[in-house]
Amino acid sequence: MAEPMRIRATMAGDVADVKVLMNHTMETGVRKDAKTGQLIPAHYITDVTASINGTKVLDAGMSGGISKNPYLGFKVKGPKAGDKVVVNWTDNKGDKNTAEATIG
Repeated sequence: MAEPMRIRATMAGDVADVKVLMNHTMETGVRKDAKTGQLIPAHYITDVTASINGTKVLDAGMSGGISKNPYLGFKVKGPKAGDKVVVNWTDNKGDKNTAEATIG
């Protein structure tokens, strides 16, 4: 099971600033295990989506070239304090994670 994400969403005028820390190993598939010399299998986030009050505001693709525990920040014009932000990711092995926060 995936570790929880951390989300912080704040308002600055009429723009919501959303920051997400996703806990994931993000293995590329080209790194070798130091003890065995065997390749560590690829395991990385492929898709990230975000919605505010059920309306999709972000749809992003990722690959193995992203660092471990990726950080994602984005801004959205229009939401209001108290609106709900939901972030989802899926990785190349089918694992999924979802987290939500209220815009403050």
